[in-house]
Amino acid sequence: MAEFEAIDSDQNVLQKHVAFFDRNNDGVIYPWETFQGFRAIGSGILLSSVAAIFINVGLSGKTRPGKKFPNLLFPIHIKNINMAKHGSDSGVYDTNGRFVPSKFEEIFHKYAHTNSDALTADELDKFIKGNREPKDYAGWIGGLSEWKILYSLAKDKNGLLKKETVRSVYDGSLFEKMAEEKTNSSKKKNM
Repeated sequence: MAEFEAIDSDQNVLQKHVAFFDRNNDGVIYPWETFQGFRAIGSGILLSSVAAIFINVGLSGKTRPGKKFPNLLFPIHIKNINMAKHGSDSGVYDTNGRFVPSKFEEIFHKYAHTNSDALTADELDKFIKGNREPKDYAGWIGGLSEWKILYSLAKDKNGLLKKETVRSVYDGSLFEKMAEEKTNSSKKKNM
């Protein structure tokens, strides 16, 4: 199977979630593409660099089944992204990368007490801790990183992480929206 095999249009939701970071649309995400994707949504150079290293090193081997030797370019194969699901997550993606609506609704039913359609920083912390599986340290780090980055980038002016925002991160549409907003903001500054 070729390293640069393009992904078909029948992506599952988890594949759509990560496809934004496949900057050249070849079905494979390299660290420099992860970096570019984070920059495109408004992350600073440091966060973008750390994310690129952490994400690609952590997920590459899991998405390259049958490969005996690591690829030092740390590619993430989108078609196999469901193999990189970590423990201690929300369960909103099933093992095949499909969206599970009941698990999504459960997040807000169990943890959104201040506002039924949003999470505060404290509620988000309780949610992250509530999903921890015993001794799943890698999963704890993965979950904490994902949610804290999402909160820092996507909370509203009142410090709320809205349900519609969380929903859009699961299908990847949030990244496109954030990139478009950053581009429009840059254009206005340059006028």
